[in-house]
Amino acid sequence: MRALLAGGGTAGHTSPLLATAAVLSDDGAQIICLGTPRGLEVTLIPQAGYQLELVPPVPLPRKPGKAMVQVPTRLRAAVKATGEVVDRVRPDVIVGFGGYVSVPAYLVARRRRIPLVVHEGNAIPGIANKLGARFTEHVATSFPDTDLPHARYIGLPIRREISGLDRAALRDEARAHFGLDADRPTLLVTGGSQGARRINQTISAAARDLAEAGVQVLHSAGRPDEVRIDRRPGSPPYVVKAYIDRMDLAYAAADLIVCRAGANTVTEVAAVGLPAAFVPLPIGNGEQAHNAHPVVQAGGALLIDDAALTPAWIDNVVIPLVSHPGRLRAMSRAASDIVPRDADRKLAELIQKASRE
Repeated sequence: MRALLAGGGTAGHTSPLLATAAVLSDDGAQIICLGTPRGLEVTLIPQAGYQLELVPPVPLPRKPGKAMVQVPTRLRAAVKATGEVVDRVRPDVIVGFGGYVSVPAYLVARRRRIPLVVHEGNAIPGIANKLGARFTEHVATSFPDTDLPHARYIGLPIRREISGLDRAALRDEARAHFGLDADRPTLLVTGGSQGARRINQTISAAARDLAEAGVQVLHSAGRPDEVRIDRRPGSPPYVVKAYIDRMDLAYAAADLIVCRAGANTVTEVAAVGLPAAFVPLPIGNGEQAHNAHPVVQAGGALLIDDAALTPAWIDNVVIPLVSHPGRLRAMSRAASDIVPRDADRKLAELIQKASRE
């Protein structure tokens, strides 16, 4: 079986693609990935050993304007380029994970009558997958209440090193890997693969208070220049990284995470039982808050509006929480049973079934 997997831009699309590709590859499938020159896929997919084909991006603006007028021309170019890829590699099935690159893939699949599988990562579907779900009965979702035709809830495919992670067993190794102390309360901070200015600035502004409380920080900033720390000699470690490629070790090192609520982050954090304070992205259609709700409602996480994330909130909420092992253990237990850990296998089986039709 040859499978063309379309998805990229951010880790939210690329990570589930790679998790699914690993299962399909182990089962003997030939994997070809479709992306654009702008996204993380340009680095991550070749690193994983998969063939990557690039086509022009087609941003889908949410509001009228010049970008909206340019969509038809850009879409025609992307569809033409995608069609050329498809005619050359001749896939048995096309799989879309949403985002810019999926729209031309869906249109080409329909024109060529190639079996199509759509996976929606967020609780609220994006424009691309609303379109793709109209072309196929093979539609999978990461959350149980996602409103798409033919939707089947399977969860979000996550990498094996995450789905099988034993945080406690790796804690000492993980903290040593990042230069952290072995026994301090540890806060992990991330705004996702592209960073988040509000999170970066708020946590760094609270750095002295965190240090005085004995809390060490591992901060994946995306844009490290936004993290300005006033540290005193002898303070607990505050480690800043532009990007962390070993998130399994980051999760194992942490007692609590402050992060956005992208579907991939919510799923991984819940799967490994890491207590979280989710700060949903304040733009878009509100999908990040919806992504976080199941874990928050179960007691595995807190939810804080972007505008309400202040150094005072860190002082009053985060520091007491990360310093309270009993509360953290209860949150960990609540989170760990929320999300399926075998979505990669379930999606691979759906793709294999579709390819035979």
